[in-house]
Amino acid sequence: MADREKDFSHNGTFNPNYPSPHKDSDDATHTGTLNPNYPGGNGNSSGYHLGGDVPSDTALRRIKTAGSISISPELFEKIYLSPQNNVKGDLRKTFGNPTPLALVGFLLCLSPLSCDLMGWRGAGGNGAAGTGSYFFMGGLLMIIGGVLEFFLGNTFPFVVFCSFGGFWLTFGSTLTPSYNAFGAYSPDPTKPWEGINSPHFAASFGFFQIFMGVLCLVYLICALRTNVVFLVIFATLVVAFSLLAGTYWHLALGNAAFAGKLQVAAGAVCFVTCMAGWWIFLAQMLAAVDFPIQIPVGDISHLIPGASSRMAKQEEYSA
Repeated sequence: MADREKDFSHNGTFNPNYPSPHKDSDDATHTGTLNPNYPGGNGNSSGYHLGGDVPSDTALRRIKTAGSISISPELFEKIYLSPQNNVKGDLRKTFGNPTPLALVGFLLCLSPLSCDLMGWRGAGGNGAAGTGSYFFMGGLLMIIGGVLEFFLGNTFPFVVFCSFGGFWLTFGSTLTPSYNAFGAYSPDPTKPWEGINSPHFAASFGFFQIFMGVLCLVYLICALRTNVVFLVIFATLVVAFSLLAGTYWHLALGNAAFAGKLQVAAGAVCFVTCMAGWWIFLAQMLAAVDFPIQIPVGDISHLIPGASSRMAKQEEYSA
């Protein structure tokens, strides 16, 4: 090692004269200090490790300029909403974070829809007024964000964003008369709009809602390794899709009054989903503009150790 040890002060700036309190310590992971012995480094003075207490904006700035760097799983998860993984290439150092783009597409569709489902200010019509946003906000932005997550090697957000982008495109298409989704159920071919009130259409469309709930249940289990906000989003979506399925099935049975109550309940649960979504979107954007105040998202990635880390520990014990 050189005569003096390189260190980073707590404000994220490089200070070559700053005395390192971790010079003789094997664990200098919580201050962003140089640690050539850290497993993620390369063993020379060009590599260092970023701990979980380093702000997201500072971490992104160092990622773009460092020759060799490793960041903590907690910090990685806050930036990318995915457990830390190892990928080849430097795309994460080159391009921006696509996660907020997909989030804004999701929120600008679900937030108005939740208000429509609750009937606020006389809203209704199954959210048909927002059909355009389902195509060009939810569908377009979420698929773009998902594809970009794919190129960054983030499998979980890639699948989540693309599948929900497909959901919004499907929902918008179902409400568009030219797709004839409900027109096929109309008793009068010259009046296709009457098909949306058909019991057969309601019973059939309910199955799409229930299996979207199953999909969100899978995401909920996976979100146990991300953060509390993501966990709330998927937990509430499981409930919301279940209530929407009940809404359509009771409409098919002619129980319009009870179906209306289920629809309002589904809208209320979706509104909770949106509040959680706006929170994590705000956290992402504050980090993107280097805002002096950062808000937490409740990292829980450390609660359930990954299979790879367990295997690594087993190899250490057996060695």
